[in-house]
Amino acid sequence: MSSTLLSSTVIPLLLSLPPLYLIYTLLFPPIPARFSSRNPPPSSHHDGYTWLPLKAQESLLLKDYTPRTLEPFNGTDGKRILLALKGTVFDVSQGAQFYGPDGPYGNFAGRDASRGMAKQSFDAEMLTPVDQPLDTLADLDKGEIENMNGWMEHFTNKYVVCGRLVENESS
Repeated sequence: MSSTLLSSTVIPLLLSLPPLYLIYTLLFPPIPARFSSRNPPPSSHHDGYTWLPLKAQESLLLKDYTPRTLEPFNGTDGKRILLALKGTVFDVSQGAQFYGPDGPYGNFAGRDASRGMAKQSFDAEMLTPVDQPLDTLADLDKGEIENMNGWMEHFTNKYVVCGRLVENESS
């Protein structure tokens, strides 16, 4: 065999085999060993795996919450965990390890967390009492507002918005 025939035909052919094998295995993956002719893979969701969750997620409707109506959503008794930030109410139930009763941010559950998040403080005085008007946050400085906006971006990207925080009805 001449060296030109070897370099022009055989070497490119040998170099193309590994990529072709890789493409083949990606397009036609092997059937797992747990399946056999006596135990074929399921052909419908009735025969095996189902994409349906065991329990469907509770539907969320956008609604208005007041500080009083938001307060029960603090994660106790297995309830959903909601908190408000800059007038937006988020369902943070998936972050129960952070916002649940025993979490580091647990005091914000069921409350307006705007001032506490802005000031990076977990102190009880950061929370406006639920029977008082909403905190206007007018006394926050530029750095605290930027901090609160950073938290707002984090919550918006991670959690479901489920409503807005409005003033309590006057009685």
